[in-house]
Amino acid sequence: MDRVTEALDGVHRLGVAFSGGVDSATLLALSLRLLGRERVLAITGVSPSLAARDRRRARDVADGLGATVVEVPTHEGEREDYRRNGPDRCFFCKDELFSVISDDLVSEHDLDAVAYGENADDARRPDRPGAGAARRHRVLRPLADAGADKATVRALARWLEVPTAEAPASPCLASRIPHGQEVTPEKLGQVEAAEDAVLALGVRDVRVRHHGDLARIEVAPADLATVLEHREELVAACRTAGFRHATVDLAGLQSGVFTLEALGLRAAR
Repeated sequence: MDRVTEALDGVHRLGVAFSGGVDSATLLALSLRLLGRERVLAITGVSPSLAARDRRRARDVADGLGATVVEVPTHEGEREDYRRNGPDRCFFCKDELFSVISDDLVSEHDLDAVAYGENADDARRPDRPGAGAARRHRVLRPLADAGADKATVRALARWLEVPTAEAPASPCLASRIPHGQEVTPEKLGQVEAAEDAVLALGVRDVRVRHHGDLARIEVAPADLATVLEHREELVAACRTAGFRHATVDLAGLQSGVFTLEALGLRAAR
């Protein structure tokens, strides 16, 4: 924690880009501990790429930590470079968020710095182009700069009693759409509805990959039996969401699969 303290040295009022996940929640909790509630603002970007369940979680976590949270609409969907969905899509999403924060919130809330929850593991990954947007806007990354990897962040989260300390990663809904296929609000809504149906079964984590008329469901191997047991229910839910077909991926849940494939770091499937 000392190195995080060093990273925030001299900061009077800090804005924390906040999704409610373990990384941003841990950064928020540390910032509150170091700077005090009156000097920290949690900022959540809201758009069709943020699932309603994640928006609710962010509100609940911020409330539990005693943080002031501001929700700001972001319009990455109006950017052609975002919609075209190349491997660099995340750059344009983060660039939109940090631009909105810079334009609308820094002066309004008298912020002299903005930070986000990149950890040291993510900083080393080649499929995280959003980091480039953070550098462009001079956004701080205290966890990564302190060398805190994912395991360290989770340990800090448990120590700080962060509600999402053990929560699985929850990337934006656009990550479910293969690169090169346009991101639209309609597709994002289809993915969200299908995933909500899977989560309602008690499954802890899921990705529904959007392949046109086909929904490809990814869950951990331990949850495959649950999904298959409720296959008729899930087929109906996927059709209601707008898919014609639904399938279960026997390889299980794979984080960042589309971007890693596009970068040639994983075989395309």
